[in-house]
Amino acid sequence: MGICMTTDRTDDPVLDTSVLFDGSEVRILDRRVFPQTISWVSASSAEEVAAAIRDMVTQSSGPLFAAFAAMELTAHQVAALPVDEALARLSYAGGVLATARPTNNHPREAVSRVLEAVSGQRSTAGVVEAALEAVHSGQELYRARSRTLGRETVALLDDGASILTHCWMDTYLIELVRSAREAGKSFRWIATETRPYLQGARLTAHTLAEMGERVTLITDGMGAAALAGDTSLGRIDALVTAADRVSLDGAVVNKVGTLGLAVAAAAFGVPFYALVQAPDRDAATAADIVVEERDPAEVLSTLGRRTASELVTSAWYPAFDVTPPRFVTGIVTDRGVFAPGAVGDYYALTPSGALS
Repeated sequence: MGICMTTDRTDDPVLDTSVLFDGSEVRILDRRVFPQTISWVSASSAEEVAAAIRDMVTQSSGPLFAAFAAMELTAHQVAALPVDEALARLSYAGGVLATARPTNNHPREAVSRVLEAVSGQRSTAGVVEAALEAVHSGQELYRARSRTLGRETVALLDDGASILTHCWMDTYLIELVRSAREAGKSFRWIATETRPYLQGARLTAHTLAEMGERVTLITDGMGAAALAGDTSLGRIDALVTAADRVSLDGAVVNKVGTLGLAVAAAAFGVPFYALVQAPDRDAATAADIVVEERDPAEVLSTLGRRTASELVTSAWYPAFDVTPPRFVTGIVTDRGVFAPGAVGDYYALTPSGALS
């Protein structure tokens, strides 16, 4: 059955609170070295937070909380400025944060919420108060909507289901596990390692084990074999991942490797569910979403150690890929589960709140 990792149960894994603001600086848990090393990167400006996001210090939901914290930091820093200068500085900080990683939409959502809240304020005190309220309510709203995603997903899965997941689902994953326990269900997890940063091996699998879940780690190249079903792993009942973005036609943009798993899942009759709080209303199709390409040199090394031959100098690293709607069974949102072709109907339903 492979090596299954479990540990004493906790409902509060370390990565659930990986961005802190102490009033003068933002501290971000360095996921590049976690869990082997517990190290925090300190940032004293929005620019430094943006650099941490860009450099992969934090990933998945982490950039949202980092962007919120950076806007909170900036709000405190502009408290003594004239109102026009305060607004200009917040706007500039927001622009730096929103463009730190082009595909992950979380920083843009956080920035948009704060800048919308301060727009029209006529005093610096009003700007600061509005910004702080937007930060705190936005963080809680994101967690509340993630809890809804967890409950919606759990309802799709049978007790005892075996779930294949890819990369780090962060807040979504944690809330899914919590929701399963509330529903009296337990799952068995198979997690891919997720090259080249090994988020699956170091973050996903670690957090699942930390929460007392049964989790088996596989390499990225084993996904199709696992989905085939005729292995010592047994039947995979569902492929479940987060989605960094979902276009209005139902295409799923997520960590590179998701497409291959989705195609294999479709070939072997395994449903694929992608979790996203809301589809991107500005992306009619996946062609409207920028797919980030990172430095190819990152593929030549693993966790800072070169693993490719010194003779190999060419590589390619798209950080995300696009799964066409035909390979997606359902898109789980905070307003319910949609067939890919109907996900655009999300905006016709009663809202549960929005970050943007």
